[in-house]
Amino acid sequence: MDKILQYLQPMLEGSEVTLEIFLLTFIMVLPIGLLVALGRTAKCRPLQWLLELYIWVMRGTPLMLQLLFVYFALPLAGIKLPDMVAALLSFTLNYTAYFAEIFRAGIQSIGKGQYEAAKMLGMSYSQTMWRIIVPQMVRRVLPPMSNETINLVKDTSLIYILAMNDLLRAARTIVQREFDMTPFVVAAGFYLLMTFVLTWMFKRLEAYFSQYE
Repeated sequence: MDKILQYLQPMLEGSEVTLEIFLLTFIMVLPIGLLVALGRTAKCRPLQWLLELYIWVMRGTPLMLQLLFVYFALPLAGIKLPDMVAALLSFTLNYTAYFAEIFRAGIQSIGKGQYEAAKMLGMSYSQTMWRIIVPQMVRRVLPPMSNETINLVKDTSLIYILAMNDLLRAARTIVQREFDMTPFVVAAGFYLLMTFVLTWMFKRLEAYFSQYE
C-alpha cells in the first residue's frame, strides 16, 4: 500500500495530461464530425469526394503513424507544433473521421418522409436538419459514440511516443526505475475508472433520450 501511495503523485500528474487530451479531443470532434457528416450527405459531389478521401485516409492508416507524421514530418516542412498541439491535431483529425461516419449513418437512417414533411411545412434545409433530423440522429448514434469515446480514452496512451508525460509514460518511468510492475496495475485501474464513468454517462444519456421515442 505504501508503494502504491508513493506512485500515485506522478501518476495523477500523468492522468491530468491524459484527461486533457481526451476532453479537448472529444469537445472538438463532436462539432467538426457533425459538419463533416453533413458535408458527406450534401448534394455537392466534389465536397463528398473530398471528405470521403479524408475519411478513407484517416481510417485506413494507424493513429500512431499519424502522430509520428504530425510530430516528425511536419517540422521538415517548416511547421513545428508544440507537443500538446501536435497530439490534439492528430487525435482530432483521426477521430473526426470515425465520428463523422457515425453521424452520417445516423442522419441517413432517418426516413425521407420527414424531409418531405418538413419541406411541405416550408422549412429550409438547415432548419430541417437542426430541428428535426439531428435531434433524432443523436438518439440513434449514442451506442456507437460510446464505443468510440472509450476507444479514445485508451488511444490517449499512444502519446507516450511524443515524450509527453501522460499516465502510461509516468507508469513506465516508475517501472523502469523501481523494477516494480505495480504502476502498470495502478495505470490499468485509472483507465478502467475512466471507462466506467463514460459507460455510466452514456447509459444515462441513452435512458434519457429513449423516453422521447
